[in-house]
Amino acid sequence: MSITDTVTTDVLIIGGGPSGLAAAIHLADTFKQKGQNHRVLLVEKGSSIGSHIMSGAVIKPDVFKELLPEVDLSEIPFNAKVTRDKTLLLGEKSSFTLPFHVPYMNNMGNYTASLGQICKYLAVKAEEKGVEIYTGFAVDEILYKDGKVIGAKTKDTGIDHHGHQLENFQAGTRIEAKITIFAEGTRGSLTKMLISKFNLDMESNEQIYSLGCKEVWSVPEGNIKAGQVYHTMGYPLNNDEFGGGFIYGLSDTKVAVGLVVGLDYKDPSFDVHDAMQIWKTTSFVSKILKGGKLVEYGAKTLPEGGYYAIPKLYVDNALIVGDSAGLVTMPALKGVHLAIKSGMLAAQTAANALSNSDTSEKSLQLYETLLYNSIISKEMYPVRNFRQGFAKGLIVGGLHFGTQLITGGAGFFGRLKSHADSTTTQKVSEYKKKPFKERFKGKLEFDKVLTFDKATDIYHSGVYHDEQQVVHLHINDQADFNAVNIDEYGAPEQFYCSSEVYELHINKDGKKELRIHAENCMHCKTCDIKAPGKGITWVVPNGGNGPDFQNM
Repeated sequence: MSITDTVTTDVLIIGGGPSGLAAAIHLADTFKQKGQNHRVLLVEKGSSIGSHIMSGAVIKPDVFKELLPEVDLSEIPFNAKVTRDKTLLLGEKSSFTLPFHVPYMNNMGNYTASLGQICKYLAVKAEEKGVEIYTGFAVDEILYKDGKVIGAKTKDTGIDHHGHQLENFQAGTRIEAKITIFAEGTRGSLTKMLISKFNLDMESNEQIYSLGCKEVWSVPEGNIKAGQVYHTMGYPLNNDEFGGGFIYGLSDTKVAVGLVVGLDYKDPSFDVHDAMQIWKTTSFVSKILKGGKLVEYGAKTLPEGGYYAIPKLYVDNALIVGDSAGLVTMPALKGVHLAIKSGMLAAQTAANALSNSDTSEKSLQLYETLLYNSIISKEMYPVRNFRQGFAKGLIVGGLHFGTQLITGGAGFFGRLKSHADSTTTQKVSEYKKKPFKERFKGKLEFDKVLTFDKATDIYHSGVYHDEQQVVHLHINDQADFNAVNIDEYGAPEQFYCSSEVYELHINKDGKKELRIHAENCMHCKTCDIKAPGKGITWVVPNGGNGPDFQNM
């Protein structure tokens, strides 16, 4: 029998994305300035820093000057400064370039980038400053003492599908910390537990999400130039589907393309991955990709609920940062600079608490004060009702947005509520419009040159999971799931999953069952968000498992 080891640290950071790394760097710098020696430990579930990181990405650079004042901006591995920024309205065979910028969407002065590469760079800086970084360790349990957070525990390994211990069983490590910073990214599994335990979202709107599917392509010179940025609206989405496409010139021969769709859509058969493939067949997009080659694929959800969906971000001994806190500005679709800023503010708060030997909730309330007096609030508050306004479709949403622009974000109806994405899907019998496959009949046979099936795209994500482990996708109530998700909603998991994890199997007697191919999981957590009746819970698999993104 393996005995659980215990490690102690002053600060534990869970997650090696931009918010967690920014917190680590700013903590190290602050401790050095104060002449203090505190241990900072960062744990990342991916096999390496960046392997689970994905974003568009077009990044606002100013926050890096604040985070790393000693570094010249040219040292940071951005791809290209934005030189062209256009928004297009797409039809199936046409495109129209808007003669103006959609409010809040101007990207001139920003940089295209691989967020994964940015995080790799930040990790090197953090380690140079004395931060300890451990990759390939999944954390699946929050540790408590007297009802207060005292750290977290890494996942036990060496367990088979049935939960039986194998010969190589290894108990997870307890990491006890004076302060724990939750930087897990979108829909963090531990953050979800923390919010639930302490009712941190009691006064918040329901968080809502979008799913983005992205491909990186190598294209012939001349197809696009470094720094060219295009956003698209319209085709293939209809009035009930909020979202759009993006095309970012990373270099003269490399381009990132993708489609982002709000998960509050109604069609139980809607498929974001397949919609992206159809989007690529439009004349504007296909021209950019012509003669090119797919390099990499990924999928990620992002929080879109905005200002009113931010939960309480602190409890005794713990803080929440970045995407886990819901810090994304809509409609700009920007979160990286806010994640970094939140990490820095959390670091400032943690350093102050440790200096005063007071890590209580009252002490950590400073984080909320700093956050709501920072650029985070300044950017999120004016668009506080933006995403909720589109709940009844694009036309009504556009009218809401117009009223918000002339009233400083308030609109004519005050605070708008949002509804969980798991409640917005309609039953098959209720959905009266053309389902996805009928809408695009004849367009869903992918040629593997311009368009790809999920299996081909998954191959380009480098995804890997240990075969011997408990499946990390949990059906919460099998009988209820069969009666509701399968019989009433037609197993929407088989469509909304970006990486073909869920397969509806029908045997010769007509009996239906959902088969789970967990080995394909991209860790986007759409199933945890969108399953009707909250029928699925996503938990972390073994450390080092999942996608292996290189330039996402």
